[in-house]
Amino acid sequence: MTETSVQHPADNTPAAAAPVARKVPTERIHHGDTFVDNYEWLRAKDSAEVVEHLKAENAYQETVTAHQGPLREAIFQEIKGRTQETDLSVPNRKDGWWYYTRSVAGKEYGIQCRVKAQDTGDPVADWTPPAVEAGVELSGEEVLLDCNVEAEGKPFFAVGGTAVTVDGNLYAYAVDNAGDERFTLRFKDLRTGEMLPDVIENIFYGVSFSPDGTRLFYTVVDDAWRPYQVKSHVLGTPVTDDEVIYQEDDVAMWLGFDLSSDRRHLVLSIGCSEYSETRLLRFDDYDAGLATVISRDEHVLYEAEPFLLDGAEKILVTHNRDAINSMVSLVDPAELTKPLAEQEWTTVVGHSDQVRVNGAGVTSTHVIVSVRKDTIERVQVLALAGLGTPAQGDPVEPAFDEELYTAGVAGSDYEAPVIRMGYTSYFTPSRVYDFVLPTPALPAGELLLRKESPVLGGYSSADYVATREWATAADGTKVPLSVLRHASVARDSSAAGLVYGYGSYELSMDPGFGIPRLSLLDRGIVFVIAHIRGGGELGRHWYEDGKKLHKKNTFTDFVAATDWLADSGWVAPTRIAAMGGSAGGLLMGAVANLAPEKYAAIVAAVPFVDALTTILDPELPLSALEWEEWGNPITDPEVYAYMKSYTPYENVGPLAYPKIAAVTSFNDTRVLYVEPAKWVQALRAVSTGAEPIVMKIEMDGGHGGASGRYVQWRERAWDYAFVADSVGAVELLPGAGVK
Repeated sequence: MTETSVQHPADNTPAAAAPVARKVPTERIHHGDTFVDNYEWLRAKDSAEVVEHLKAENAYQETVTAHQGPLREAIFQEIKGRTQETDLSVPNRKDGWWYYTRSVAGKEYGIQCRVKAQDTGDPVADWTPPAVEAGVELSGEEVLLDCNVEAEGKPFFAVGGTAVTVDGNLYAYAVDNAGDERFTLRFKDLRTGEMLPDVIENIFYGVSFSPDGTRLFYTVVDDAWRPYQVKSHVLGTPVTDDEVIYQEDDVAMWLGFDLSSDRRHLVLSIGCSEYSETRLLRFDDYDAGLATVISRDEHVLYEAEPFLLDGAEKILVTHNRDAINSMVSLVDPAELTKPLAEQEWTTVVGHSDQVRVNGAGVTSTHVIVSVRKDTIERVQVLALAGLGTPAQGDPVEPAFDEELYTAGVAGSDYEAPVIRMGYTSYFTPSRVYDFVLPTPALPAGELLLRKESPVLGGYSSADYVATREWATAADGTKVPLSVLRHASVARDSSAAGLVYGYGSYELSMDPGFGIPRLSLLDRGIVFVIAHIRGGGELGRHWYEDGKKLHKKNTFTDFVAATDWLADSGWVAPTRIAAMGGSAGGLLMGAVANLAPEKYAAIVAAVPFVDALTTILDPELPLSALEWEEWGNPITDPEVYAYMKSYTPYENVGPLAYPKIAAVTSFNDTRVLYVEPAKWVQALRAVSTGAEPIVMKIEMDGGHGGASGRYVQWRERAWDYAFVADSVGAVELLPGAGVK
């Protein structure tokens, strides 16, 4: 292949040639099909040649996008100018302390703090967070962890979990300095500030102390990056003596744990996207070992929460047994000794074709239920009094004014008279509420606003508009869209547009405020979020219709969303870009092959574009866990053929591809850098178009990119500048921008 140069858009002078990786044909043979992969050798992460090639890719993209530098800087400054850099979270009470995080101007990371709580006997007053001000230290404030100090001199920094003993004396925290999501766990005595000698390497997310504070539970991943062990460390003993509480050997199952809300049980959660298993360990009968709630052999997808109801042991089960959208039942533990078909369960929240039940938990007085209705996540509460009897009351749902919003439980304590809630919408900055749980004297409960995240720079929600629209897919399915724009954009078919999507794993792209997105809207870009099949916005059916042998619906839904935007009267059809990340990056690669002519540019972040190669190798990180999402092409020739017909890398062809940016990280363990590295080589080799195809690789980052907030703002500015430049929307609208 001959190296080709690109023209600098501003001055038409030749730019550097795109890196060309040598071709080393490698055959992959499955089910009688042979695929020749010329770039598989790029997987050799430790190879100096590979590293040099990746550096050359970075140098090339820097040359191609150099003219975007001023725009990137402008967007970065807009993000910075709207963000209150010295800020803090709303304190959250746990046991006898209020915990919160400070952020300080000029510092990349937060500072975790606490102050002592008061107990006056007035429940609501005792659970009212202390008044705090940005930059003002509270009386008695203790710093638990200054992440800026921890991150100093490190190429990457992320916290994977923290825990405090019930008595508030010991603090555990897990840190990642590579971006590979393997954490080092350390312990601190908060009475003295001294570090304990115990150090545990290579753990995964999530840590919890036992109620008596003598043990700490943590998770370990296997060589494929799958969490497969829950272990227990007794403080003061060698790590080599740590007990394996449970090991999950099925490579297609994910393992996690938590404490029950009342902290009487360790709750192990084992599962995939289609069925699960919960095992319980009682702390007051530790030596009795684990007890299974419902065996995975029953193929029920469920979650279980053990608790006491009027002094009797009960289990609250959120499940899909004869209920595709799930429901909530109350189960007596004695019933679990019977065959499942003979067990008697009491309905707490019944099944509905219109309402997806996502989960349920308990406090000492209420059941807290998370549901999704009309695409929107909502919270409902039910009193424990009369639960599962004819006297059970109706659910109470905190009411909000907007049509498109997201509300969810952000934390609760078992004994608290309130639950902490987070609220946001596309143009309402994040709010923190405490919802006072209903009582006979206050039957509707009460929402207490604790904080609305400040947005600086003269921001006004009145400057923007969010509407719900519907695209029509090729099979007639109506696909919901969230359409965001600046209020001053004229409907004269001249504006630029961006379509964003994900559409996998039943994840929903819920309404949420984002300061960086304002920089696109202020440049007149109409931003469409396509709630395509494979996501969870319209219930379990919506997910089922976009996975496995229905996966192509995800891609054609996105194209339908693009067609809606092109025909909407808002934008010029030649000025539309597309963006997505991870599984949404696979979506980007698929639509690039399906309809390249519909896009001026495509940004694919950490893109899963070589999915078939990855899933065919169960030794690669997390591959076996993907079988429940995409199917198992190793054993099923139909799945193999179907995946091969859409996976982006294997379907590049002689097409006029638009501008494409693949953004990735060298240490990503979820989507390996090699996927976009191979993809851009294949694209460049066959594209009949003249547009540049670039790869930007963060050499010190993980799946979420680099770690510091300023660095992340610059990365987002890079993505958005690439889009805005590609669709010719670099200038702010009159009167728009940071003031």
